[in-house]
Amino acid sequence: MIKLESIYKSFEGRTVLDDINFSFEDGKTNLIIGQSGSGKTVLMKCIVGLLTPEKGHILYDSRDFNAMDKKEKKALRREMGMIFQSAALFDSLSVLENVMFPLDMFSNDTYRDRVKRAQFCLDRVNLTDAQNKYPGEISGGMQKRVAIARAIALQPKYLFCDEPNSGLDPKTSLVIDALIHDITTEYNMTTIINTHDMNSVMGIGDSILYIYQGHKEWEGTKNDVFTATNERLNNFIFASDLLRKVKDEGLKQR
Repeated sequence: MIKLESIYKSFEGRTVLDDINFSFEDGKTNLIIGQSGSGKTVLMKCIVGLLTPEKGHILYDSRDFNAMDKKEKKALRREMGMIFQSAALFDSLSVLENVMFPLDMFSNDTYRDRVKRAQFCLDRVNLTDAQNKYPGEISGGMQKRVAIARAIALQPKYLFCDEPNSGLDPKTSLVIDALIHDITTEYNMTTIINTHDMNSVMGIGDSILYIYQGHKEWEGTKNDVFTATNERLNNFIFASDLLRKVKDEGLKQR
């Protein structure tokens, strides 16, 4: 579990995060949602240590991240896996070599064992046949699956996903969502997803944090969304007539 206690962050006197409190649970897909400029990207960067909040505590299973020294933070980062918006694969490395990269950097296993681990992760995302290809030779959806395989190579306790469906078609996005959700449950990871994708919210939103102008505006689950009375949340999620009809139909069936 990752717990946020009264997180504040500002830039040049402008408050971006204002008293954020939330718990991201193990074995669940925890989503951070909000309009552009709401502060969700800044919050994600604070959680992973790319930014430091002025006040508050970020607790990784009761370990205070901001109170750690350099060595302790480095050790904790080895427990993290990250999926970037652009997949961020190395073009000059094969698919297998991309997945092996964190293993080569941080693992003391033999080369043979590192290859076996990378192949296992590729098999988990159904990409074993693509291991000798290069990123430029595979589709965007396959690149995201390689990024997931690389992110779980070191068997992380915490998985961070920044807009994992960015640039993907709706069908491929559903595949990526299902894969992240399944892996989260299977390995009991604390997964945090920063997303604009409403399909992700409705499909895998086990736990949702909605931020509005730096404040925690609402929290709940994908099921709670249908009965939520928060006007800002409803305007954000059900912005289109089609989605409002989905909500109305969902309420009728309850």
